[in-house]
Amino acid sequence: MSLARTKAAAGSTLLLLVCSSAAAAQQRPMTIVDLINVPSLGDVQTSTDGAQLLYVRNDPDWNENRTVSHVWRVNVDGSDPIQLTNGPRGESSPRWSPDGAAVAFLAERDGAEGTQVYLIRNRGGEGKRLTTHTTSVSDVSWSPDGRWIYFTAPDDKTEEEKARERVQDNVFAFDEDYQHRHLWRVDVTSGGEERVTEGSFTIDEYELSRDGTLVVHSRSPSPLLDDRPLSEVWLMNADGTDARQLTSNGIGESGVRVSPDNSTVAFIADANGSFDFYYNGKLFLMPTSGGIPEVLLPDLPFQVNGAYWSDDGRAIYFRASTGVRQNLFRVEVASRQTTPLTGGDHSIGSWSYEPQSDLHAFSVASPTNAGDIWTLPGAGRKAPTRVTDIFDYITEEFLLPRVEAIQWSGEDGVTVEGLLHYPLDYEPGRRYPLVVQTHGGPASSDRFGFFRSSRYVPVLAALGYMVLKPNYRGSTGYGDAFLRDMVGHYFNQAHKDVMAGVDHLIEMGLVDGERMAKMGWSAGGHMTNKIITYTDRFKAASSGAGAVNWVSMYAQSDVRTYRTPWFGGDPWTEEAPLEQYWSDSPIREAWKITTPTLVLVGENDARVPMPQSVELYRALKANGVPTHLYVAPQQGHGWRELQQRLFKANVELDWFERWVMDRDYEWEKSPVHPGAEEPGTVDGRAPESRH
Repeated sequence: MSLARTKAAAGSTLLLLVCSSAAAAQQRPMTIVDLINVPSLGDVQTSTDGAQLLYVRNDPDWNENRTVSHVWRVNVDGSDPIQLTNGPRGESSPRWSPDGAAVAFLAERDGAEGTQVYLIRNRGGEGKRLTTHTTSVSDVSWSPDGRWIYFTAPDDKTEEEKARERVQDNVFAFDEDYQHRHLWRVDVTSGGEERVTEGSFTIDEYELSRDGTLVVHSRSPSPLLDDRPLSEVWLMNADGTDARQLTSNGIGESGVRVSPDNSTVAFIADANGSFDFYYNGKLFLMPTSGGIPEVLLPDLPFQVNGAYWSDDGRAIYFRASTGVRQNLFRVEVASRQTTPLTGGDHSIGSWSYEPQSDLHAFSVASPTNAGDIWTLPGAGRKAPTRVTDIFDYITEEFLLPRVEAIQWSGEDGVTVEGLLHYPLDYEPGRRYPLVVQTHGGPASSDRFGFFRSSRYVPVLAALGYMVLKPNYRGSTGYGDAFLRDMVGHYFNQAHKDVMAGVDHLIEMGLVDGERMAKMGWSAGGHMTNKIITYTDRFKAASSGAGAVNWVSMYAQSDVRTYRTPWFGGDPWTEEAPLEQYWSDSPIREAWKITTPTLVLVGENDARVPMPQSVELYRALKANGVPTHLYVAPQQGHGWRELQQRLFKANVELDWFERWVMDRDYEWEKSPVHPGAEEPGTVDGRAPESRH
């Protein structure tokens, strides 16, 4: 290189450094409100000509105290993004007409009874209501000829039921008074509706064949979640005639797809080749003429959670969790040869495949991007192309924590993986306080992606904490043996994996073992409840919607089937494994707990009902352990209202700062109350009015 070029290059480098420093100076740490305000994108759909995309954008509305969703359209090259809908209650489920001239979507407006189907021209205008169904509709799809739009809807109440409601005769039979969900179709021209299925069963999901002649679907005995594992795959003509059952295995199926030539059905089940339950999700194939389903990739260690047939039917595209990552793959049906289509420290979120344009469209979430949309040609012969740049502002405005995958050995020598998040002020050689966050499921995993307000990692990083998210035993994406460690005994190696990860960080010189907190929601709450009986090393904890007594939990929850394998049977038979249920119940050793612990739950949580949190709170209170129980009114298994989400993060951060760091925490205020007085605290805890 010439001297002139060397000087020019040096000058360019200096300019880049100056610009980079200036940009960094303008960045600031994220707040809880910043995290809540990050929009999300979903339900990505490609037009048949491959020229345009539809997606749903979800944004917080602080005045309404909820998230509102609208439909957007964008060209595949990223140009001309347009918001197609703007109803006050939002819209969802956009679906292209076969010719691309119109878009169907779901909305609740115009005084309609629940959600209905609307149509809007692709060139714009007002959406026009198509259906006048007596109940809310969902799961819309066009017939290939564009004549029909199919949808599912719960059956209407009987005249007797309506008469009882009018006189407020409101006693109901628990788990018995429900309406089945069936398949309908509406004529796009006339608006006339036709019932496709009828009977004492519920349609869980369905797909039309590409020639429009068949409907493959799964049926359950009822819409109750606990009956979903009893679903079976069925096939019928597009008008509902000639329905025939294809599977009979007692294992729930999902992702049902029929091949382009109508010869084969693909589906996903959490089973092995013998249809034993509680395995990583696997891809199965079976002939539409009947036969025995076959696992396509029996040795795949990943968790398959979505699939599409290729345009020619010779291959299947699937999405799979590989532990801390989630990517797209292609498998040749004949040879079983598998090829990755995407790769990187990210997670593929919303994903669809359009066979006519042979194009994948999907969102990609990473620690620096909340899920912009990309496209990829079917077989992955070209690199993915980014379409949207909605989340560029995040790295421009905010300082974000460094995130990396780490591994350690469990107590029995098995390799365990997790994600480590560094403090914003990280300096090598220093030890930092630690917050351990365990994921829900437990048949799930923590993956590379953007940060949720419920776990507020960037806020913790700004306060100087490290955050560990361990994929403990029982997590998906690491093979069946790793997942099934919980079969027969929920707390076998899982909690030991968490503590082994903590010790690994301490041994590396990264963490101050005297300043640690533990938190989690759902199965993450189960783990928190176990950890605080297992060790007193954490200075503070937060248990969100966690189980504490597996005997009472088994009956209280809306689902039992997934839990039965953990204990080897249910608790109310003659040979009930009650000793195992009780052995795995944290309440059994509540007397050991000394860790100051918050307890949080939704008032109407059906999955991990409120009595579980009450049991824990009563035990902590009786034993003199510092605690509070916070209940979100009218909420289920997750807290949806924006103010509730802000409160959850504030009260947990206040708790951790008091007990772990011995310092005060200033509560963040809601954007709709900019002039409100800052909440007071009691002994550095939560506002007095909340007690």
